[in-house]
Amino acid sequence: MPASATKTLRVAVLADSDTRWKWGALTAKRLIPAEADGSDVRLDGYLLRGRATPTARQLQEVGVHADSLREVTAVEFLRAMEAGPEDSAGTGSYDILVLSLVGGGVQAMLHGLRSAFAGREKRPVVVTGYVGVVYEKLADGLLLRHGADLVLANSRQDADRFRAVYDGVGADSTAVTEVALPFLGGEPYEGEHQPYTVVFAAQPSVPESRKDRTYLLDRLIQHARRHPEREVLLKLRSKPGEHTTHIEELPYQKLVQGKDVPANFRLVYGHMGEVLDRTDLLVTMSSTAALEALHRRIPTVVLTDLGVRETFGNHHFVGSGCLASWDQLDAGHRPVPDAEWVSRQGVAADGSYVTAFDAGRERIAKLLARPGGLPPLNPYYTPETAPGYLPGILARHHLGPDGVPLPGAPAADKAPGPVRQIVRRAARGAYRHGVQRVAPVIRRMGEL
Repeated sequence: MPASATKTLRVAVLADSDTRWKWGALTAKRLIPAEADGSDVRLDGYLLRGRATPTARQLQEVGVHADSLREVTAVEFLRAMEAGPEDSAGTGSYDILVLSLVGGGVQAMLHGLRSAFAGREKRPVVVTGYVGVVYEKLADGLLLRHGADLVLANSRQDADRFRAVYDGVGADSTAVTEVALPFLGGEPYEGEHQPYTVVFAAQPSVPESRKDRTYLLDRLIQHARRHPEREVLLKLRSKPGEHTTHIEELPYQKLVQGKDVPANFRLVYGHMGEVLDRTDLLVTMSSTAALEALHRRIPTVVLTDLGVRETFGNHHFVGSGCLASWDQLDAGHRPVPDAEWVSRQGVAADGSYVTAFDAGRERIAKLLARPGGLPPLNPYYTPETAPGYLPGILARHHLGPDGVPLPGAPAADKAPGPVRQIVRRAARGAYRHGVQRVAPVIRRMGEL
């Protein structure tokens, strides 16, 4: 696309949670090809309706804005992609589409889009990837994402692993493109703040049990009591009743109720980057916040108190130099990250982050300029290769085995009225109450 072009580059992002909206929208902004500098860029956001659809507060906290943003079902989204951007009078198409969803959602949309774009001369470049550290379900998640034009890897290590999985099953691995996490940034750490600030980055589902989460909370409070000169912050992802990427059945806000906490201990919300601006020591089980902190050279600890276990994701940090326990921290230990490990994780503490997305931009530019348009999307999973798996994934999004919406699939031709919006919010609140309050009680009763 020549620099003097006046056409609008149209980008769409489909996300199913607040963290995935953040990743998808920032990724889209970073992947705009250099050749499009002379063009207007329009970003349309679509939020997939479900248990984790972000609230207005969560979107505000994320702080990533779009030219338009609306909530949709899977079928509504596919119809929107088939029609093209609203400002194109139905004659245009998106140029870039970022699918920021769980693996099953990505797979369903790839098949739905293949059907929606059948017979079209032009379709968007389809991009997908992972929000953070990939520590579980590597093969399953990757194969569910296969078929996109770009499958983004956030580090050199991930790129190598992704290609090995695709090559190992005989799937095309050329879509794997090494980039970095799009939300790394901020000023490098330059020394201790006053007061010295310790931040524990909580995760919704790691660990899961009440015993383990209470242990971590008690150790954090204990650290604050032992160091009254420090500020000790518990950084939370969401408020009770809200969902993020993972279900949080035992929020720390609930666990801390009734506990005697010192004056220097506080619960905080807000943008992670702003919290890191005042952080002297970042502590976590396995949060992506660890990579954000390492990128800024902030001392970072990944806890070993509950073991180094795949179920916690802290095994990903083996070799990082960041593994330590609360006992070691209480005794004054300060971690020193391994430079080679950090480099392989794509956190780019050496300053190379500015070029991390160049390969992705170049690949998209070539695909946009491809004569005759792009070929049909071609996922690895098909009714022939996965007849016992794929239909169920598609059916969850009201799509048939051919990717065509099933009869009676929920979709609306216009925005819901105020009454329908109220009912929808009430239903979602009831669902979240069931997940967070009722389901755990039933499970505990079943264990008696």
